[in-house]
Amino acid sequence: MSLLKISKTCAREIIDCRGWPTVQADVWVDGRLMGRADVPSGRSTGSNEAFVLHDGDKNRYRGLGVLKAVENVNKVIGPQLEGLDVTEQRKIDMAMKEMDGTPNKSLLGANAILGVSLAVARAAANACGLPLYRYINPTAYVLPVPLMNCINGGKLTANELEIQEFIIMPVGAISYAHALQMTTEINEFLRQLVIEKYGILATNTGDEGGFATPMRGIWEPFEFMSKAVEQTSYADDIVYAMDLAANSWFNKDKGVYELDGKAYDRDALIELYIRVAEKYPLVSMEDPLHEDDFEGYGILTREMDVQIVGDDLFVTNVDRLRQGVRLGAANAMLFKVNQIGTLSEALDAAEFAYRHKYGVQVSERSGETEDPIISDLVVALNSGQIKTGMPVRGERTSKHNRLLQIEEELGEAATYAGKNFARPS
Repeated sequence: MSLLKISKTCAREIIDCRGWPTVQADVWVDGRLMGRADVPSGRSTGSNEAFVLHDGDKNRYRGLGVLKAVENVNKVIGPQLEGLDVTEQRKIDMAMKEMDGTPNKSLLGANAILGVSLAVARAAANACGLPLYRYINPTAYVLPVPLMNCINGGKLTANELEIQEFIIMPVGAISYAHALQMTTEINEFLRQLVIEKYGILATNTGDEGGFATPMRGIWEPFEFMSKAVEQTSYADDIVYAMDLAANSWFNKDKGVYELDGKAYDRDALIELYIRVAEKYPLVSMEDPLHEDDFEGYGILTREMDVQIVGDDLFVTNVDRLRQGVRLGAANAMLFKVNQIGTLSEALDAAEFAYRHKYGVQVSERSGETEDPIISDLVVALNSGQIKTGMPVRGERTSKHNRLLQIEEELGEAATYAGKNFARPS
C-alpha cells in the first residue's frame, strides 16, 4: 500500500526552447519516480517577478547556468521534504517558501522552488491515479480559447516592431480541435501575404511562433491579419488581441511611450487603442501601459469595453492584484506560475481574481520546454483562455496536443469557452 510519502527530490539542468539552461525537478514517492516538471523562463519580464537564480559564471552559458538552483534542490530542499505527504501541496510549498525566507525567493531561487512545486503536484496526481487537471479540480470541464500569436515583435524578435504580440482568437470554434484547425489555416494565408509583401525570410518566427516581419507600428499587423482572416470562411468567428508589453517601449526618463517613431503620453496612447478597437474586433489587451501605472489601468478599463490583462502589472501576485482590484485597474490577470514561484501561490492569485470578477488568462513563457503542464492548469482553473504560441515548434505543440488529449478524455462533459472566454464558468 502506498503511503504517499516523498522519498526523494532531485533536479538537473536542462535547456529551454532558446537553448538556455533551466531547471527540471523530479519527485519520488514511496521509492518510485512519480512526478517531473520543467521550469519555463521569460525574456520580457516584469520587475516584480520572483527571482530566477542564475550562476553568474560568464564562462558558462554567459552566466545563465542554473547549477546553483539545481544544487539547492538536491542539497537543501530535497532532504527537508523527505517523509512529507505528497498530496499536501500547500504545506510543501509553504515549507519551501520558509526555507528560502526572502520576499522574492532570491536565496534558493524561484526556479528551484517552482520546479519542485510543480513536480510535487504531478507526483500527487499520478500517485492518486488522476490526470493533473482532475486532481486539482474535480469539476474541471472548460477547454480554453487559444490566443494565437500571429505576428511577433518586442523582445521576442529581432525586428523593429515594438508591440510584442498580435493575436487571433477563434471564439466561434465549436471545440479546441476546431480552434486549432481554424487558426492554422488562417496562419497559412497570413504566411502567403507576408511572403508577397516582404519575401520568404519575413516568415521567420519569434520566440513564440509568430512571424517576425519588418512591419511597423500598430495598424499594419492588423491589416495583414484581417486580410488573412477574410480569405477563409471564419471572418465571423475570429476576434483580435494584443500583448503590448508596454514596459519595453516606455521611456521612463521622458514619461512617454515611443511607438513607431512617435511619442505618446498616456492619454494619447489610450486614444490610439480606442481607435484600433473601433476599426477591428479587438477584445483583449495585455500590458497596454507600464507596470506601475495602476491609475492609468483604471482609466483604460473604464474607457474601453475590452478585457484588460495585467501581466507585468500583477505578476501572478495576490498583493499586486489586491491593489489593482482596489483601484479598478484591469479586469483580468495573466497566470504564469514562475512569476510567483509556487503552484499554491499562483492558484491563490487565480482564486482571488475570480472572487473579484477578474478573468484569468493562463500563459506560456517565451523560454518554454516541452512540458505541457499549463494545459492541465488552464483546464483545472476553468479559465477559458490560454496563450501558448502558434503550433509551429515542439515546445508550443506539446501544449496544444495535451489540450486535445484532455478534450478527448472529458468527452461530452467538455465545454469550449468560445465567446464566453472571459467568464466561462
